[in-house]
Amino acid sequence: MIVDCAHYRDGRRQHEGAMPLEQAAAHCKRGGFVWLGVFEPGPEELTRVREVFGLHELAVEDARTFHLRPKAEQYEDGTELIILRTARYDDEREEIDTGEISIFLAEHFVITVRQGIASELHGARSRLESRPELLKAGSASTLWAIFDQVVDSYAPVVEELERDIEQIEATVFSGAVAPTQRIYFLRREATDFYRAVHPLLAVLGRRLQPGKSPSALLPYIRDVHDHLLLVNEEVSAQRDLLTTVLEANIAVISVEQNKINLRQSATMERLTILASVFLPLSFVVGFFGQNFGWLVGHIGGFTTFLALTVAGLLLPCLMLYAWLRRRRRDHPPAPTPEVTHTVRHGAADPME
Repeated sequence: MIVDCAHYRDGRRQHEGAMPLEQAAAHCKRGGFVWLGVFEPGPEELTRVREVFGLHELAVEDARTFHLRPKAEQYEDGTELIILRTARYDDEREEIDTGEISIFLAEHFVITVRQGIASELHGARSRLESRPELLKAGSASTLWAIFDQVVDSYAPVVEELERDIEQIEATVFSGAVAPTQRIYFLRREATDFYRAVHPLLAVLGRRLQPGKSPSALLPYIRDVHDHLLLVNEEVSAQRDLLTTVLEANIAVISVEQNKINLRQSATMERLTILASVFLPLSFVVGFFGQNFGWLVGHIGGFTTFLALTVAGLLLPCLMLYAWLRRRRRDHPPAPTPEVTHTVRHGAADPME
């Protein structure tokens, strides 16, 4: 869909409203330049734009696909293709929406192909139209307007990411376990955002080279480049911080797991002690609960009962003790290596 198409000359817009493609291509030969804005065009619409303005087929093919990194390419016909990544933070979903802007830059026309909801350029066009002294610099002035808006839109994203990271960081370093999935998601978003910001430094740096931009635009492009450097540093720091937070969260999870293991061990110890207390009683009840004739006929008093009880308890214990001693003697434990330290008085260490 064609959003706007305007002809600029002598720092002014020459008409109100959009114009057809054929009329716009005709105005390219009358001086000044034409800025055509297209939003999520279909293959047929892009093909028509390519035929009317004579774009390279490889450049149009690049504009159809979604790229992970910004880039700039120069074609033999003098047209330059610049691809930018845009970003916008959604407060409701707490996620970053990304978009893409493909810019076909020539001496007499500029074509912007937008993909995604985070790629609106109406503000950039309005701001440039309010600066006729910059519009007089030609089609390259649109790059400054687009770069400036895209880089300015990065700042709120950095602030919202910083807020989310601070919340996760406060949770982790308070000793509580933070959702690991949330940390991974923030780390992935910061990485994707870094891929949009960092390569743009090279694209902007290229515009600062001699002969690449009009002298009137150089201070403004340099100002945008400085802002982008600051954003790049902040995003890099956020990536490193999220890595630290993730490692700290894993450590907190390990501590919590150790606490659970200790509680389970203490519970098992109490159950073992309780079972040890009832084990002799179970033996006595089981032994004297047998209905053998000899056992019933030979227990005629308390003394016999006591003797058989003590003997029945001591004999298994002695047998178990003897078996453990023999096993220890046949299989002695491996000696623990000892670290010896030799202290020499009055002699200097040769390594010092």
